[in-house]
Amino acid sequence: MKKMLLSTLWMVLLMLLWAGVVLFGTVGGWFHQPIAKSNTAASFLEAVDGEMNKQFVGNFAMALMEDGIVEDEKFYSAGKPVDRHTVFQVSSLSKWISAVGIMKLVEDGKLDLDAPVSNYLTRWQLPPGEFNNEGVTVRRLLSHTAGLTDGLGYSGFETGAQVQSIEQSLTKATDADEGINGEVRVGIKPGSEFKYSGGGYTLLQLLMEEVSGQSFASYMRENVFIPLNMLHSSYVWEDSSGLALAEFYNKDGSTAAHHLYTSLAATSLYASLSDLELFFQMFLKGKNNEPIGRNVIKPETLAVMREPHGQSMGVAIWGLGTVLYATTGCNDFIIGHDGKSTPPVNTAVRLNPETGDGIIVLETGNPTIATKLASEWVFLKTGKVDTFLFPMLMDGMIRSIGLGWILILVSTIVFTVWRRRKS
Repeated sequence: MKKMLLSTLWMVLLMLLWAGVVLFGTVGGWFHQPIAKSNTAASFLEAVDGEMNKQFVGNFAMALMEDGIVEDEKFYSAGKPVDRHTVFQVSSLSKWISAVGIMKLVEDGKLDLDAPVSNYLTRWQLPPGEFNNEGVTVRRLLSHTAGLTDGLGYSGFETGAQVQSIEQSLTKATDADEGINGEVRVGIKPGSEFKYSGGGYTLLQLLMEEVSGQSFASYMRENVFIPLNMLHSSYVWEDSSGLALAEFYNKDGSTAAHHLYTSLAATSLYASLSDLELFFQMFLKGKNNEPIGRNVIKPETLAVMREPHGQSMGVAIWGLGTVLYATTGCNDFIIGHDGKSTPPVNTAVRLNPETGDGIIVLETGNPTIATKLASEWVFLKTGKVDTFLFPMLMDGMIRSIGLGWILILVSTIVFTVWRRRKS
């Protein structure tokens, strides 16, 4: 009996050890092969072609940045051609740009990062609940640590007549993604943990309107887009703008409807590749001594936006409106944001503030390829598995752990039977 217990104990310890090795190795990128043969733009572009040939992509625009300068661009379309001035709806990538507008209000003394948002709101208030709503602050909304449990996820509306008011959407979003309640309320103690909340950014949208006295779209246009010369960007689409909008596609290659949103700040930015290159460059010192922030926002504010606030499994993953993808050599972070919505839109930006290197990917018709390519770029450049690549590797990790456990179990049984027969 003792020998059986000892064998079982050793088996469990070996299983735990194997699981730990596989987990650590996956996080460290030990088992992951880069998609490109070498660390060059040409090699990466070749790998991109290979990835796109494997699956349907409707429209695609990508920029590779080196030292803050556009190194190369790539475009693809299943229908009408797209170029660097074609406008894409960028889904949740909107949040990163929206956060700059909020931080501009903080700089101007119109918002306090740590004051209760209820101090500024007159048109709508968070419903009472188990936890104190006074703990919901701008800082916590920006970093998804305000305790909101809406889990939004917006699917949008196919006609303008269906679009809710901000207040209606915050009370219960009728365009919530499938399986999501859509009510914006505090269900976790504010400040206690990270919980992604699209509703938090709709609340920030309302906050910006209340504090600025302008519509959200107007404030962003006047205070961010025009100063940065982002002339192809808006949070509200106007057919009369004269700009070309990238077509929308379903995963099967059929064309899809253009959806409209109440949740502008969370998911409804329209921007071109050329405009996002300008936004990217705002985080860097320009070649002609243009300052970080381009006189739109202070360098110190941009630095604060990438300070860790939200964590998952003990790893810093979120700043103020900014995803923290991987650490850099000087303990800074590769930053940016991704976007994903239905019908499939997938967008991604990765920016290394230390080197000025990065990637911007915009696409329609495929739910994951922009995120995959951007995360693969991080791995190629740094050898690190970033915040969004790790979930893509989890299936392989689980399979490896499972196969290892089976081998350990079978080996233990064989060894136990052999030892009994020998004795």
